Amino acid sequence: MSASVDLPVKWVRAPLSALADINQRHFCSLPSASEQPVHFIPMSAVSAEFRGIDVTQRRALRDVEKGYTSCVPNDVLLAKITPCMENGKLAVVPALENHIAFGSTEFHVLSAKDSVHPKWLAYFMSQSSFRRRARQNMTGSAGQMRVPSTWLSEATIPVAPATEQARIVARLEELLSELDAGVAELKAAQKKLARYRQSLLKAAVEGSLTAEWRQQHSPTETGAQLLNRILVKRRARWEAKQLAKFKEHGKAPPKDWETKYVEPVEPDTSNLPDLPNGWVWASVDQLSIEQKYGSSSKTTEDDSGVPVLRMGNIQDGQLDVSSLKYLPGDHDEFPGLLLEAGDLLFNRTNSPELVGKSAIFRSQISPCSFASYLICVRFCETYESEIASTYINSVYGKHWIKSVVVQQVGQANVNGSKLSALAVPLPPREEQTELVSALQNQTREIANQLMMIGTSVALATAQRQNILRAAFAGQLVPQDSNDEPASVLLERIRTQRAAAEQSTKPRKARATKAKV
Repeated sequence: MSASVDLPVKWVRAPLSALADINQRHFCSLPSASEQPVHFIPMSAVSAEFRGIDVTQRRALRDVEKGYTSCVPNDVLLAKITPCMENGKLAVVPALENHIAFGSTEFHVLSAKDSVHPKWLAYFMSQSSFRRRARQNMTGSAGQMRVPSTWLSEATIPVAPATEQARIVARLEELLSELDAGVAELKAAQKKLARYRQSLLKAAVEGSLTAEWRQQHSPTETGAQLLNRILVKRRARWEAKQLAKFKEHGKAPPKDWETKYVEPVEPDTSNLPDLPNGWVWASVDQLSIEQKYGSSSKTTEDDSGVPVLRMGNIQDGQLDVSSLKYLPGDHDEFPGLLLEAGDLLFNRTNSPELVGKSAIFRSQISPCSFASYLICVRFCETYESEIASTYINSVYGKHWIKSVVVQQVGQANVNGSKLSALAVPLPPREEQTELVSALQNQTREIANQLMMIGTSVALATAQRQNILRAAFAGQLVPQDSNDEPASVLLERIRTQRAAAEQSTKPRKARATKAKV
């Protein structure tokens, strides 16, 4: 909080070190307790945005008393390392069955002094404004940046009278619990929509999404007949290309040149579900005109060039073009790597849970290219590429990805050859159009609902910060003229601290003991 903001009369500002001991060491006073299980708090046990802590994990005291951070009930844990600090990984240690806990060394531990409410400190540090200042003062190398204890000690905080702290904390708990309950409902709705989206994808590729349409319509050709026509045209296209090459070089076609044609990979349907009447399984290789990997050239922020889609631009089966990198317009891989409407982009390399995510390019931005971790599949004109993308993003596609993925160091990979062999549903041409239309309509409705929920969550997040800001400006509850001024509280803490230092042996600082 800025020092220019006026505080109530009985409030003061003070450094955090005046209100709490920072990173003091607790220890167990019973040497025979080395086998005793104690609470263990890894970073993953602390929720973001000061929303809870899990202290159910246990480890033997001998395994954690050295090399880990110690804490006791009512200590405040603040993640010091990026990105956990920025995410608001913060908690107040609850009552502990074994009186002491050990945890990640990436926590700062603040032990509030008498008459300082631990949650007063925690709620203050949960403000986004505090985290921004902490981020600006981090030290260390990229990926290992930490909030120094010296900066934390000197960071100033508004101090209310002790009784008012308790009233404000109680009011914060009331308001924020209501807000958090609303956010929980919104996030539950997000999960429900995500499950519905998956059921929609499954219904689309199984044919149930267009079951009513099939009852009312008789396509002019079946999927099997369409596939045969596609394969005939595929061969004709290859032959025309070969003849053009012979002509370009001034040569007559050699004898039996047609036998050089390589038949496309046939789909393996042994473990695939049954399809509706009139549908057939076909491989990506049978249905596609070409398949190519993207550019590995270094991109820049210069938006005068051609945008390049990367794996991060594929989100939930759609393309998000809000964050782009660029290649120069005269890049030597153009126009060969420029996308066309209907191209499928497949993420061939990513983390195991994200590899294989796919989306269709629909000229959202043009011209446009793509990066090397993506594969572009261009399908023939009689196959709707959305069907292939829907299948890959469905539960069936995820199962296929798990069956063919190759694990590498920190990455998972599905190459172009495996993608070519993927079997996808091929409905009759007219039903493809109906299927894609129905799918897009319902997907659009899901996206709209998710957008509204996202907006509501963002508003709730902003409201949370507004409530915290009001709390630490003295605007959340009325002041009481009978409250002891915060200056008296601070003076009492200083007196107690000085007395403790006088009684401490000069050659060794006294540590706080916690029984096990």
